[in-house]
Amino acid sequence: MTLLQDIDRDQILAADKEWWRGAVIYQIYPRSFQDSNHDGVGDLAGIIHRLGHIADLGVDAIWISPFFRSPMLDFGYDVSDYRDVDPMFGSLGDFDALIDRAHDLGLKVLIDLVLSHTSNQHPWFHESQTSRDNPKSDWYVWADAKPDGSPPNNWLSIFGGSAWEWSGDRMQYFLHNFLKEQPDLNLHNADVQDELLSVARFWLDRGVDGFRLDTINFYFHDQQLRDNPALAPERRNASIAPEVNPYNWQEHLYDKNQPENLDFLRRFRALLDEYPAATAVGEVGDAQRGMEIQAQYTAGGDKVHMCYSFEFLSGTVPDAARVAEVLTEYEAKIGDGWACWAFSNHDVVRHASRWNLGEDARRLYAALLLSLRGSVCLYQGEELGLTEAYVSYEDLQDPYGIRFWPKFKGRDGCRTPMPWISDNHNGGFSDEKPWLPVAVEHLQRAVGNQVGDDASTLAFYRRMIGFRKAWAPLSKGDLTDLRAADGIVSFQRSHGDQRLFCAFNMTNLANPAALPDGAWRQDMGTPFTATLDDSGRQVTLPPYQAFFAAKDAA
Repeated sequence: MTLLQDIDRDQILAADKEWWRGAVIYQIYPRSFQDSNHDGVGDLAGIIHRLGHIADLGVDAIWISPFFRSPMLDFGYDVSDYRDVDPMFGSLGDFDALIDRAHDLGLKVLIDLVLSHTSNQHPWFHESQTSRDNPKSDWYVWADAKPDGSPPNNWLSIFGGSAWEWSGDRMQYFLHNFLKEQPDLNLHNADVQDELLSVARFWLDRGVDGFRLDTINFYFHDQQLRDNPALAPERRNASIAPEVNPYNWQEHLYDKNQPENLDFLRRFRALLDEYPAATAVGEVGDAQRGMEIQAQYTAGGDKVHMCYSFEFLSGTVPDAARVAEVLTEYEAKIGDGWACWAFSNHDVVRHASRWNLGEDARRLYAALLLSLRGSVCLYQGEELGLTEAYVSYEDLQDPYGIRFWPKFKGRDGCRTPMPWISDNHNGGFSDEKPWLPVAVEHLQRAVGNQVGDDASTLAFYRRMIGFRKAWAPLSKGDLTDLRAADGIVSFQRSHGDQRLFCAFNMTNLANPAALPDGAWRQDMGTPFTATLDDSGRQVTLPPYQAFFAAKDAA
């Protein structure tokens, strides 16, 4: 292992602290990426074995979902030891080897840090619940019952039911925004903050390049424990919780999104700034004010570097008008902040299925994602064009899906194993029965089937990522002249002396798009074939096709 203090000072000075701005980050869900030890569950050694595939995509970094010690009731998001690797994934030595191999391939490494809550099996919680006066008695959110014995207030859990669970040991309730086995830490306690920052330092010293911060807006709660008000039905939004969950019926003013979080994020950023080029991307889970919070948390250069919210992770199909609406709001609110865009991840139905996209549409949306102002997260298998897998009730693992079945089937369908080869019923993921079944329809899209095929979805992603990296306006530039008409959304991206015109036909009909004034050139090496007409001012876009043109900025 190479600790930070062993790194040559010249390397530190040469580090690009802005590498994250416009980066493409590939999310790995370790349970489902590659099994190396024949137990049906993916692991760190398996990731090492497959890092070449990710490097060949041309991305800048990987984000690894949690691999810490855990009872795995929420598959690693219930941490019982922040400073160790769960044996099912390997060891700290395996993680060090992963860091070294990724860095050798030019990949930065971000890890998923869960700071809002722990497992109830964490030693901190064991101690906290024993009494009201032990050294860690205030490390979690405890509150007395109401006189009638009911919970302290009306706060709800994202996973269903009350956000409060009774403890007979303390004769009090504790707060859990997720499973009752995931008690919320009390970040109003300075000792808790100090310990969590120490955890972050532990991993930075092992060589990680930063963090994805889970549920970043859940860190603090209202200390007065005020009830959340009801949310009018017309304002309800199922982007954070499924429609069957009454969590959507509240306006979450007091159980999250508290102003005290800003000072903690400043402390976290100050820690990151001690390291050569560390970064953080936060997950903002809020259905009403996600983009506003995203802007607030990334503004000023003294909090986290980037955040993502759920505008494009919801079930609302982003047609041209919707894309323009989201980008207009983003540009109006973000200021000097920075977004990290995603269409899919481990918590939502894969967007190919969520938006019912055919092959051409999947590629168009990939081109759009890789053309937005901000950084980008791709979820494993997205580059293969994977759809949501069907998982029968008997095979379900996700407690969220089991709770709300059948109207909400949970998150297992986006977490099934990666298909590496097609001539194996487990897709080359494992020699043993996988923890979730491999979808039969995914086998035809296996990596082995697509490598070497210039017409494949994988080849398209490689080419589009390469195109993004070749043109600085796409990764670093401003976004202006945003328009939506006749099913086409278009905008300009500019950086330095380069300007790009980008247009996306989001319909199944051919549609014309007019270019702004100027002499535009179109031989840019994009994966699309539409060309300008003789006037040089208009292009007819076939269904689900994009067009890019360039000129020098005035």
